Amino acid sequence: MSNNISITKVKKSKVDALDFNNIPLGTTFTDHMFVCDYEQGQWINPRIEPLQPIATHPAAMALHYGQAIFEGMKATVDQHGTPMLFRPQKNAERLNFSADRMGMPDFPEKLFVEGLKQLVALEKNWIPPQDGSALYLRPFMYADEPFIGMRAATHYKFIIIASPAGPFFSKRIKLWAEKKYIRAVAGGTGEAKAAGNYAAAIRPTELAKAKGYDQVLWLDAIEHKYIQEVGTMNIFFKINGKIITPGRDGAILDGITRISVMELLKSKGFEVIERPISIDEIKEASKNGTLEEAFGTGTAVGIAYIQEIGLNGHVIHVSNESPVGLDINNTLNAIKTGKIKDTFHWMVKVNEVLV
Repeated sequence: MSNNISITKVKKSKVDALDFNNIPLGTTFTDHMFVCDYEQGQWINPRIEPLQPIATHPAAMALHYGQAIFEGMKATVDQHGTPMLFRPQKNAERLNFSADRMGMPDFPEKLFVEGLKQLVALEKNWIPPQDGSALYLRPFMYADEPFIGMRAATHYKFIIIASPAGPFFSKRIKLWAEKKYIRAVAGGTGEAKAAGNYAAAIRPTELAKAKGYDQVLWLDAIEHKYIQEVGTMNIFFKINGKIITPGRDGAILDGITRISVMELLKSKGFEVIERPISIDEIKEASKNGTLEEAFGTGTAVGIAYIQEIGLNGHVIHVSNESPVGLDINNTLNAIKTGKIKDTFHWMVKVNEVLV
């Protein structure tokens, strides 16, 4: 298909009404959205148009059978005011990995990146200037064919919306190690960024928050023993000088921040080990003093510093400070805003949109 993207602009932007020092979480959206339709075996009509509600048939298959996937990304600006995207090709690849697992069509990766670039160029003034803030980007795909029956849909929509966002966690966080509910198991959909994975996590997360915790720490589905990931993050532990993160076992999301943090840590001289790690090992490391810190990684949260973990009514103290996590967070933010040289070649500049 052609990558030519038609653009219809709003008559007047809403951006002047936004207080960048007080951005409501997840409820403020920019003026435009990118939309593309899948019909008769091909993606057609890529376009940017004013953000508006989408007409949905009550029998749209995504509503009944859950064919819905998404990505999470951020746009920042460098020291010259140029918008920047962080590793967008990786998101394009992961979206198609999820699509394959959910029986959905691939989306052209070049069009994915180009659609992002043109949307961000158009919404440049929505990118918050404050450190730690960014323009959150949500590419997603869902089955919009009206049909009642168990099969893959033949009609889909791919859309990108954008929402300015401040820092996700501004304090150290507490995790609840979940022993009853599970997130995923090898062979399931845990490696896909599928909407249903997050729906199934809502109730356990509510229960954890009612206990005074911020997020769920998911354990494996078989023994409820081995750590997988956190509700919106992958997780890293520093034990006795070494950085340990759960290895991907078919149930853990392939986090783009995760792989980037691993590269950064290695460049700073840390030994990074991917392996199974049990909650009992973390409990013992806390007890004997070898657990130095832990932090979560993800697009929305960036780096989240972990204070403690609740387990069966007991508290596993992690640390009161996170020097490694803080350094990694500062380095990532400096790369994303052009304050230091991007030696990893992660950042993609966004040029002015031509319309």
